[in-house]
Amino acid sequence: MDWGLKRRMADIVRQPGGRAVMLAVDHGYFLGPTERLENPARAVRPLVQHCDSLMLTRGVLRACVNPNSRVPVVLRVSGGPSIIGEDLSDEQITVGIKDALRLGASALAMSVFVGARHERQTIVNLGRLVDEAEEYGVPVLAVTAVGKDMARDARYLSLACRMAAEQGARIVKTYYCEGFERVVESCPVPVIIAGGKKTGEREALELTASAVAAGAVGVDMGRNIWQSDHPVAMIRAVRSIVHDKGTAAEAYSLYGQLARQEGRGGGQQKGGSDLQKGGQQGRPQQKGGRPQQKGGRPQGQGQQGRPQQKGGRPQGQGQQGQPRPQGQGGPQKEHGQGGPQKEHGQGGPQKEH
Repeated sequence: MDWGLKRRMADIVRQPGGRAVMLAVDHGYFLGPTERLENPARAVRPLVQHCDSLMLTRGVLRACVNPNSRVPVVLRVSGGPSIIGEDLSDEQITVGIKDALRLGASALAMSVFVGARHERQTIVNLGRLVDEAEEYGVPVLAVTAVGKDMARDARYLSLACRMAAEQGARIVKTYYCEGFERVVESCPVPVIIAGGKKTGEREALELTASAVAAGAVGVDMGRNIWQSDHPVAMIRAVRSIVHDKGTAAEAYSLYGQLARQEGRGGGQQKGGSDLQKGGQQGRPQQKGGRPQQKGGRPQGQGQQGRPQQKGGRPQGQGQQGQPRPQGQGGPQKEHGQGGPQKEHGQGGPQKEH
């Protein structure tokens, strides 16, 4: 590994701890203006100083990120189909290496779809991208998108991660699952965990802590940060686990303290925080009540004071306030507003960030 490639890797996986907090804001490349990322500049601005790197597209980078921030960039260079298309796996490389270099990218990111209809195409594209990027000392991050018939278990994710590493990816982004240690042990390059759909803050922090304990170098988290009612508090809580080796309970307590200090007014929006007044098991309390949503239902409250997601399901919680088990295959994708929805398993693989 030459000096330039080492330098760019160090932008992503920070030393001396060898950990990474990547902020994913590339969702619009196939989802369009998803909820709370309708205005990328507004979402990114307060978070840049708290992440180690940004994962995003060149369009959002040019239009929405201040170059004076000096934040390392992991540039999304694959795409093609949208959420309204028939098959999300039909991706191609959409950004050339020269434009990536003009933008000062520290790494390039693309998806591979093991087990999907276009598996071969995406794997071959990964190999070609690595050939081109390595010539200029730029590492490639491979994202293991999930084929429609593939369970997100250790056997499948180990296969997908190993295939990506075998093609030359320097970092692999994948999903957390039961037995995640097996995935990490069988992948010869650093593994970073996807944040997945928006859940409760407690559950997202539990996911972070479990993944890091199992060997992940960090997270590439999006919706569980910028869809939170308190995104700065949330990213700082995630950092406390990844870089400061805090526990999930300590990070959740920190989140509560920072959220109260943040003092963001207004009611809870869909997909927002699970911080509430009078929560169970010593959860931090929020000053004042929350306004009600339409229809008179108390906002963010379900039975026994647990927060609810759309449809009444407690957000990120199982019985007795415990984090919902990940189960085999991990969390499923939930699309935000601003674009058509597509049921997965009907002609295409799933993507998450």
